[in-house]
Amino acid sequence: MAGRDVSEEYQEYLAGYARILADASETGRRLTREELDSRRVLGEQAAEAGLGLRALVGAHMAATRAGRPTANGASMDSVLAAAAQAIDAFAEGYERAQHLAVRQEEAARREFIDDLLYGRSDLGRLAQRAERYGLRLASAHAVAVARGKDAYGEGDPVPREVERALIGRFSDRSILLTTKDGRLVCIAPGDQDEVVTYFAKQAFAATDGGQVAIGRPQPGAAGVVQSYEEALNALGLAERLELDAPILRAADLLVYPVLTRDRQAMADLVQSTLGPLIAARGGAQSLLDTLTAYFDSGCVAAEAARRLSLSVRAFTYRLDRIHKLTGANPADPVHRYTLQTAVIGARLLDWPTKSF
Repeated sequence: MAGRDVSEEYQEYLAGYARILADASETGRRLTREELDSRRVLGEQAAEAGLGLRALVGAHMAATRAGRPTANGASMDSVLAAAAQAIDAFAEGYERAQHLAVRQEEAARREFIDDLLYGRSDLGRLAQRAERYGLRLASAHAVAVARGKDAYGEGDPVPREVERALIGRFSDRSILLTTKDGRLVCIAPGDQDEVVTYFAKQAFAATDGGQVAIGRPQPGAAGVVQSYEEALNALGLAERLELDAPILRAADLLVYPVLTRDRQAMADLVQSTLGPLIAARGGAQSLLDTLTAYFDSGCVAAEAARRLSLSVRAFTYRLDRIHKLTGANPADPVHRYTLQTAVIGARLLDWPTKSF
């Protein structure tokens, strides 16, 4: 732009400005609604053309100096007042167009994320859209999902904090960070486990002790959906089984989907193995909690008793009661596997709260 009059460079977006300035400043009147609207329209057009607002304002000021409408008797104050109104309307139109573009971009990004995570849209078109966000769907990707005490949306402080940390550490990686249903979601190349691991640590800290699940790396667009669902299922399992580990890996929890794949068979096992506990005084829940603590503590009665705030004697009494009611001895390795599997099934199926 060097060596050229800046007003000429942007002449298209100054159309009618000199006339409006002269007419308004001569009498000191305010600009009419039609005049202001014409400036807003030109501002919108300039924004859509990708021109910078600072340079455009400079072009208006150059045109103001060049026009010198004071020759017609207008005072400098009235000239500047008219110029201020015109430029303000122009900037308003410019900003309105920018805000609209941002909203459209946000809507397009949200639509892409929904299509990606739910497996919608044509795969070829989805892959093209993914490149815009730095993802190459021909490769494998892993998805990590973090939940906290609160629900998070795009632009909230927590997602921004995690995103800044990721960009600061992995600026050149193909990473997509977003939110979905109040959770933080990170999509990263499947061969870069350090990315999702770092995301998990940052999300755990930013959500004040939330929980993060990491799906297995899977190839293609369908693999993103599968990895995302694995992460969600891992969070669901953690809630039902009361798993309090801050980071869960779907690969470490594969046994649970296997156990519940035949729901009816699992329900039969729970009913036949643990059903007699319902006859206990106070119902089955306290004895089910006893078995849960026993197995979670590695079948160490003293540790299990501590977790339940019981004396060792009281705890072993409960184990004896379970043995008498069910016919299965928790301390017997032969019976232990059946009992432990039934306990896991009861927690997954929310028994005895829900009956079969």
